[in-house]
Amino acid sequence: MIEVVTDITEDAFLGGQLLLKQKRSGHRAGHDAILLAAATEARAGDRVADLGAGVGTAGLALARRVAGLDLCLVEIDPDLAELARVNAAANAIAAETIVLDVTADAQAFAAHGLMPDSVDHVLMNPPFNDSTRHRGSPDQARHTAHVATEETLHAWVHAARRILRSNGVLTLIWRADGIAEVLAALSRGFGSLSILPVHGEESRPAIRVLVRAVKGGRAPTRLLPGLMLNNESRVPKKEVRNILEGRAVLPLAEP
Repeated sequence: MIEVVTDITEDAFLGGQLLLKQKRSGHRAGHDAILLAAATEARAGDRVADLGAGVGTAGLALARRVAGLDLCLVEIDPDLAELARVNAAANAIAAETIVLDVTADAQAFAAHGLMPDSVDHVLMNPPFNDSTRHRGSPDQARHTAHVATEETLHAWVHAARRILRSNGVLTLIWRADGIAEVLAALSRGFGSLSILPVHGEESRPAIRVLVRAVKGGRAPTRLLPGLMLNNESRVPKKEVRNILEGRAVLPLAEP
């Protein structure tokens, strides 16, 4: 019997509530995208943009939890954007998929219907590996998805700020040792920050930060208790399993 090998896999997320096709090689969706969705607050009818959506994981996971979103998936790679479109349809989730560079100008965004001051929520998982310390993958798509330049975060935050309404909310995930970069990028136009450190293990420094920021917000910054992904035996904690399987949300998503 001959085994047929395809470069596309179908993987289950949210405990099987979401089935996504993605490339076998290159960037593959993981916990970061699901944590990002679980950290995003939204209500039915909200206009939501997932910037750098890849195959749609974070945006579609959010839409699976919150029905009735006006969801837009923005992705620079046409092949990934097509998979995002297929995934939305296969999971019966209404979503518009746009092939667009997040760093494009306002005119390019507007041409795709993303006008200034028109979106309620933006969520994003930008490339965040430091190009000076991280050896990029020879796979160009994976390199683009993972490696940041000095301007990446500022450019992505600028795009989010432009399309968000006043008091609109940006939720992002970034590497924890780059928190200073996050605060600098959000210092113009955003406030009311809530920061959730994410630790792989209790005895180790945080590996990620999830940040919620409000356009024009003026409330003091909140640093929340850290989320510990694994216990002493390096097994995911029950609360984390509940989040990854779609049975719970993170404090950033709670009203």
